[in-house]
Amino acid sequence: MEDTGALTDDLTGQSGPASLWDSMEQKPQRIVSCILNVGLSLSKWTIEERRTVPLACRTKLSQAFEKCWAQQLTSTAAQQTASLVQELQTIAHNSGHPVPLLIALDQENGGVNSLFDDDYICQFPSAMGVAATGSPEIAYEVANATGKELNAVGINMIMGPVLDVLTNARYQPLGVRATGDDPQEVSQYGIAAMNGYKDAGIVTCGKHFPSYGNLDFLGSSLDMPIITETLEQLSLGALVPFRNAIREGLDAMMVGGCAIANAGMNVMHACLSDQVVDDLLRNDLGFNGVTISECLEMDALSHDIGVRGGTVMAVEAGCDLVLLCRSFTVQLEAISGLKLGIENGMISRERIQISLRRMLNLKSKCTSWEKALNPEGVNYLATLHPGHLALSTKAYDKSITIMRDKGHLLPLSNTLYPDEELLLLTPLVKPLPASAATKAVADGPGIPSEHDKWVHRSSIMSGEGVFRELGRSLARQRHGKLLHTSYTANGVRPVHENLINRAAAIIIITADANRNLYQNGFTKHVAMMCSMLSAGGKKKSLIVVSVSSPYDFAMDKAIGTYVCTFDFTETAMSALVRALFGEFIPQGTLPGTLRKSRKVQKSRQHWLVESWNRDRDHRGLLALIKTMEKTSPPNQICALSGATAGSFELFNPSESGEPIEESHYVVRNSSTQALFGFCSTYFYASTGMIGSLFVDPAKRNLSIGHSLHQRAVRGLVQKPGIKKLQLGSGLPGIYLGIPMSDLSEGARLKRWFANNGWDILGPRLLYTLTIRNLSHWQPPEGLLQSIQRVSFAFDLIHGSENSETVLEHVRCNAGPEVLELYRLALEDHKACGIVRAKSPVDGALVGTVIICRQETPLATYLPVLQAAGDTVGGILAPVVPSSPQAAIVLQGLALLGIRQNKAHRASTCVLNWVAGEERDTLLGMGFDVLDAFEELSCSPETFNVASLG
Repeated sequence: MEDTGALTDDLTGQSGPASLWDSMEQKPQRIVSCILNVGLSLSKWTIEERRTVPLACRTKLSQAFEKCWAQQLTSTAAQQTASLVQELQTIAHNSGHPVPLLIALDQENGGVNSLFDDDYICQFPSAMGVAATGSPEIAYEVANATGKELNAVGINMIMGPVLDVLTNARYQPLGVRATGDDPQEVSQYGIAAMNGYKDAGIVTCGKHFPSYGNLDFLGSSLDMPIITETLEQLSLGALVPFRNAIREGLDAMMVGGCAIANAGMNVMHACLSDQVVDDLLRNDLGFNGVTISECLEMDALSHDIGVRGGTVMAVEAGCDLVLLCRSFTVQLEAISGLKLGIENGMISRERIQISLRRMLNLKSKCTSWEKALNPEGVNYLATLHPGHLALSTKAYDKSITIMRDKGHLLPLSNTLYPDEELLLLTPLVKPLPASAATKAVADGPGIPSEHDKWVHRSSIMSGEGVFRELGRSLARQRHGKLLHTSYTANGVRPVHENLINRAAAIIIITADANRNLYQNGFTKHVAMMCSMLSAGGKKKSLIVVSVSSPYDFAMDKAIGTYVCTFDFTETAMSALVRALFGEFIPQGTLPGTLRKSRKVQKSRQHWLVESWNRDRDHRGLLALIKTMEKTSPPNQICALSGATAGSFELFNPSESGEPIEESHYVVRNSSTQALFGFCSTYFYASTGMIGSLFVDPAKRNLSIGHSLHQRAVRGLVQKPGIKKLQLGSGLPGIYLGIPMSDLSEGARLKRWFANNGWDILGPRLLYTLTIRNLSHWQPPEGLLQSIQRVSFAFDLIHGSENSETVLEHVRCNAGPEVLELYRLALEDHKACGIVRAKSPVDGALVGTVIICRQETPLATYLPVLQAAGDTVGGILAPVVPSSPQAAIVLQGLALLGIRQNKAHRASTCVLNWVAGEERDTLLGMGFDVLDAFEELSCSPETFNVASLG
């Protein structure tokens, strides 16, 4: 203990970069502790730099920790929390810390609340419950309210949001702590929550990277859960929310403690592996924030490696903070391990400096001494509480979900007479303590079990207590008799049979029945009894309510009435009672694929489709575009990036072109003016085109896209003289077809369009290519000589001079929208030009391409020119008829375009509307694929006008 100062003095040396260390104002003892996260034993508090407190003050800090333990922080008032945090920050300030402590908390809501106070702290739904509301706005509001409450008591970091995708949702212990099994939905709600926390003034920590959403549990609690998915599978699913959150500014990341076993990676513990932390998280996903290890006290880590060695491995792997949750003795063991790692040269000074910089940057975002020493406290919480209570009620009411009600049993006020008896059957579940601390006090010191780790749930009262109160609430609500008993793994007993015979309606509560199979068996047994008794003439209405995972009976149609609440806190049960008796109509939706499997969703709902109104819908479309951009994978330009509402409106832009008819459609909320979906259509000569069709990700699988598609096709096929329908457009050149850069998403979209009548078997492949760092580009060796050898003549023209031959060439070899694109380019003689290739034999045109600068008006309709970089040069729509020399003509056109872009000092070159057979030729010149599309076309007769409504 006492030689730490000497250790760190030796580390600083005489020749190191003194400015960083000198700025710390004290001897750099914190070199050890700045990356060692000494967690407060309760509720995963994160208090780093504890080791830096001078010996004279160390006793005070220890006393503060002991005081916290004795008072059972999470079951006491918010005032005690604020006082404790303020005391800890005061000790740190008085001991000379240059910046305040970082104090973090698990406050996921639902069943995971580490801080609760009936008077000041509000209960909100779980992550899956919030997603069931169908409202990212509510996700933001709930997170913001939670963040404000934590901030008021001095907490400056939240261990959230949970970004895991429940790939194998039915059997995963995370359950409702995760949003669901759809990566895009998890992204949307996770980012909304992250922004809510940030706007409340606290920093965020995504978890549990790379995923706890599809774990295999192979044996005892000492066996490490394993991820067996390949990196490619993870990239297409589990990693999507993490990538998107990183792009949106996630502050920190918790790396999980699971193993990874696949063809490309064999890792025993993710948070101890540089393949996961440095390579996958930092290099591949581009994360530059603070990384935090999983708790090293979990059985599978501590028994396999030990805390001392695990600490060194975590730091070596790239973790900036090491999480230790309970035992102070174990924390000292970790510090000694880190000390040895430094002495033995396993951990370098540079490695520690990097973590220190990251930590200081993180703290600068969320705290200062003024804020840390003066928490707003309960007076501020009192002003927030009424509004937060109203939000809590709204969120829970909107989350209650009726998945099935075949017999129309709900609301009970309409189907259950006052003299009939109602039976409530509830499972005997383990008491769920208010926090891990309560269990620790009751059980004595020790390391949390594997069950505690993976099924991390906490509640305000035990399950039995909640269900007793549920029974009382049901009795009060109906002003009549209620029968209530519990059931266990002993199954249906005579007492249950007698009560079922008496009751006219039975409510069975299940909580994670897929992992507590006795609940599954009991419920099916009762369902069979009710069916037989009903067939015999006795009224037996059965309602099954899942109060945790909605997957219990999601696919079991034998359960005719099935309701989901997503947690069983008192607040959730209160909302359930009001829903069962018709005080409000539940509107909750199921997460991800469950929503898609509902028959009620499969029977397509018809939405009111309205014509686009610029004045009314302009702002809503901009908001929808921004939402779509946020759901696109990072490091990949979304097709809508750079687009505005004006990008879809052509207004017959060419002065000399043929008339263009355009009709655009929206599905909107007429109350809020929000757009749920948008579709643009164009009619050039005899071709009708759907130029874009996109729906708010939060509103997918609700038939909005189907309604828009029907309206768009109906409008096009009724155009006089129409000969062809096309999916995708070169002008506007936003969606050239179905976007295929994300193969899994592209495959989903193709299936969707196939189900809506399109022939997907013969698509035309179109690409957008790019050259980055254009100033360093050099033509491949021998290319110039090859072009010169064939003797084609290349020239550049501007304006209308010689335009007729160009337009005739394009008219004969490309579609009508490309022809219109050329007309626009010829009219813009300031920022556009046409490169022509002529035959050496007769001077006939054998190829053309448009070149342009970023400031061209064309960029309005080709937003990729704005989104691809700061200074972009465009090479657009090469038109090269098939011939033996087509490839060399194309290369010559591209080469002149590149040279023109370089001459205009463009840093990036974008080559748009490249046909599939031309792609490889251009890739050989140094282009890369920026985006890929599949253009579909069919005859108007494919669609029956009568069936389109």
